[in-house]
Amino acid sequence: MLDKMSPNQRLIVAVLLAVIFFVGYTAIFPPKESAVAKEAKANSVVTTKENTDVAKKVQEASGHAIAEQEKMEKTVSSNIVTVKNKKFILKIDSLGRIASKEMLESKFQNSDHVNAQLIPPHGTKPLYIRFANDAINDAASKVPYVASTHLVELDNKAVTVTLTQKLPQVTITKKLTFYPDGHYDIHIITSKDIRYFVYLGDRPHVSKKLMAVAGDMVYTGDDVAHIIEDGKAEGRQVFQDVKLVSSFDQYTAIILYGFKKDASVVVERGKDDNPVIYFEANQNVNLHGYIGPKEHKVLKAIDPMLTNAIEYGWFTFAAKPLFAILSWLHGIFGNWGWSIIALTALIRIVLYPLTYKGMISMQKMKMLAPKLKELKEKHKKDPQKLNAATMEMYKKHGANPLGGCLPMLLQIPVFFALYRTILNSVELQGAPWILWIHNLSLMDPYYILPVLMGASMFMQQHMTPNNFTDPMQEKVFKYLPIIFTFFFITFPSGLVLYWLTNNMFSIAQQYMVNQQFKNAEDLKEAIEKKSES
Repeated sequence: MLDKMSPNQRLIVAVLLAVIFFVGYTAIFPPKESAVAKEAKANSVVTTKENTDVAKKVQEASGHAIAEQEKMEKTVSSNIVTVKNKKFILKIDSLGRIASKEMLESKFQNSDHVNAQLIPPHGTKPLYIRFANDAINDAASKVPYVASTHLVELDNKAVTVTLTQKLPQVTITKKLTFYPDGHYDIHIITSKDIRYFVYLGDRPHVSKKLMAVAGDMVYTGDDVAHIIEDGKAEGRQVFQDVKLVSSFDQYTAIILYGFKKDASVVVERGKDDNPVIYFEANQNVNLHGYIGPKEHKVLKAIDPMLTNAIEYGWFTFAAKPLFAILSWLHGIFGNWGWSIIALTALIRIVLYPLTYKGMISMQKMKMLAPKLKELKEKHKKDPQKLNAATMEMYKKHGANPLGGCLPMLLQIPVFFALYRTILNSVELQGAPWILWIHNLSLMDPYYILPVLMGASMFMQQHMTPNNFTDPMQEKVFKYLPIIFTFFFITFPSGLVLYWLTNNMFSIAQQYMVNQQFKNAEDLKEAIEKKSES
């Protein structure tokens, strides 16, 4: 069908495909769950239906309006414990919740040099406990916890803090062991068996740019990440066999992990249709938590399973291995900018056979252009014969009219996967390259990289052979470098660096192919002259 299209029609199809991929299918049409995820969710629902007693009990005890449970949030509370080291300051309030965590590293400061606060001031907070019994719940909102210590200096060893709340009906003890890398152990004990629920806490609001996803994640034992984005919570869902739960934004997350297989984790629709996660606890709970940046190296060192909390969206299947390679290259070069350039070189090596074939095809199309024009004049009144003669010529000379589009279309998924990698990699936050590029996760402040990218695209376009017969085609492609330059201005400089480097490799490869054809033409002319003489 494509072979029967006119050049104009092929142009329109190619540009539309590029725009759809480039702007991002995920930005226009929110990504739907994969078949595996749907099947896993169905299995989860079946599990809770089969285990009707668990599901019914959880729903009966947890049925409440989020606005109601947040009344406790509005209760005046004070901070009773401060945990600090060189990277963060964490505070626990008199209701036994982790009330705040301030990041002290400069890369997490905003434009006004204010440190990032990972726990929002409003909404549920990590380790908030709500009781099924209203009377106990009311008492818990008024009786403060007592702490074993009020100041913890985290150096190179873990420190345990014991929090105790003595209510008329029950005594709650929380033993929290904090580690310098940001994770902590949780041990909750109640003096008698009583029904209660522990909350994960509302997500951080540190950073969310462009297509970065923010919301909650439930990662289950079948290796499926169930992601509920902000504003898209549809109601109560109950999960079992949960490996971790995460409330996250672009670079940071609040995580709980280490659940028992039969633990019931609930995702509730909260304010503004945002998700809220909590789980049903028992008399003796042992769990682990983490609050901090989603740094792959840190999470892997704590527990390799935690790396699943790093979310790349629809392109996770490609973005994860790309980040692994990028991280390996960073271990060699020690600079994320040079690592991106090296990754581009590796991608070009892998795609070289296809790009080379595409460039050869375009050169052949350029050589055939005069003959195609003759065919068009000869069969202008018979489109069927024109099409048959054109296909015969393509076949005879081994040319493919769509061969030049294939390399570009192949690069678009790679571009998008790398975009998600750079967008979601906190490692690039504040990472410099050279000279004026001090943060590869931000746009170039002087627009130098986007302008160079546009110039390289123009040069590549100038060197690339074309067989335009329509002035409109030529005009559209002529202005593409300008359009793309403005399109890339707001992109992270790391991504623009990738595309600029990619263009430079294309220019070098195109030069070699052009030179190869020129040498072949010169040789042909020399042989013809020799035969004439």
